[in-house]
Amino acid sequence: MECGAIQINAPPSLISLAVGMPNPDMFPFEEATVKLRNGKSLQISAKQMKTGLQYAPSPGVPAFRKVLCDMQKKIHNLTYEPEIFVTTGSQDGLSKTFEMCMNVNDYVLMEEPSYPGALGILKPYHPRVLALEGDRDGIKPESLRRALSLWKPSDAQTDADMPKILYVIPNGGNPTGTSLTYERKQEIYQIASDYDLLIIEDDPYYFLQFAEKPSPSFLSMDVDGRVMRFDSFSKVLSAGLRVGFMTGPKPLMQRIEYHIQVSLLHTSALAQILILELLKDIGHAGFMDHVTNVRNFYMSQKEKMIAAATKHLKGLAEWNEPTGGMFVWINVPGVKDTSKMISERALKKEVLLAPGNAFLADSTRPSSYVRASYSLASEVELDKHCGSAVKPCDHRSITSVC
Repeated sequence: MECGAIQINAPPSLISLAVGMPNPDMFPFEEATVKLRNGKSLQISAKQMKTGLQYAPSPGVPAFRKVLCDMQKKIHNLTYEPEIFVTTGSQDGLSKTFEMCMNVNDYVLMEEPSYPGALGILKPYHPRVLALEGDRDGIKPESLRRALSLWKPSDAQTDADMPKILYVIPNGGNPTGTSLTYERKQEIYQIASDYDLLIIEDDPYYFLQFAEKPSPSFLSMDVDGRVMRFDSFSKVLSAGLRVGFMTGPKPLMQRIEYHIQVSLLHTSALAQILILELLKDIGHAGFMDHVTNVRNFYMSQKEKMIAAATKHLKGLAEWNEPTGGMFVWINVPGVKDTSKMISERALKKEVLLAPGNAFLADSTRPSSYVRASYSLASEVELDKHCGSAVKPCDHRSITSVC
């Protein structure tokens, strides 16, 4: 039992007058039945409902954390009991980790373009972003070495101003759709070890890798506690339940726990119970079957998107075929800034794209890229609208109309 900062080993017979927890008998919810798409139903009993509606430990509902622990061990071939906290989506854990690690004007190593959610977290710290180059196989290790060339590995112990954080989206990158190869991960991890970098492995698209065999994670190769990993159920179970989880070295995770205790207290216990009961019902094998179906759906969507882009945009735009995730990163040669193209042309054609500058550390810089998402659009919609935003009118060049 925990009372404020006091840790108490409580016998079952203890009557507590210390905690400020409401009486669950006063909650109007009794139990619930949730119908699944496979025709089965999940029954949330009155006892489970009381657990789900009551305050929970800040790291997460214990039974749920145990399932997540077993999952991480199996998926990432871990030989130890990982430290895992449930977070309100992976964004929550990511935000708390950056807040824990960042000072104003600190250096941050990250691929550019990168996820706007991470850039938004960092913005108040006015970070000095060391932008890393990537290609269809993700971040180039030589780009990381070049960014660190101002320092020596030994400076990590003496120079407080040198970079200490490497932010990575290893699979199905947002916005690029690229995935790091295992060989590059190994090389990047070695560089991080040499320079004593903390690797922030933001991997919400892990289960949306299109390769037959998923690439091993940074977590799976971590031998000295330098990886903070962020997973999410948003892309495979539900975005609205807001349930993610983070895995990392105990000293840093303890700091995160303190932050959770004084901010949101804990992620929705009812959402945790709902996912827990689903995972108990289908088992690990059933969960892996489900994510395989999800992966196959997005791979099919990707193929439809690439077919539509090839049909309508060949010779007008450039792109690499995504290796995972939900996005295609499209370059429009001859267009200096796609923001104007989107606002003036794409919207008139009733299609919306994300402008490339939204994914840059300095969003005021122009970009010739757009991000197109294939997660929701039907094949007909993809074919109808894929080229309409950048396709030239009256056979004029793109430059002349944008």
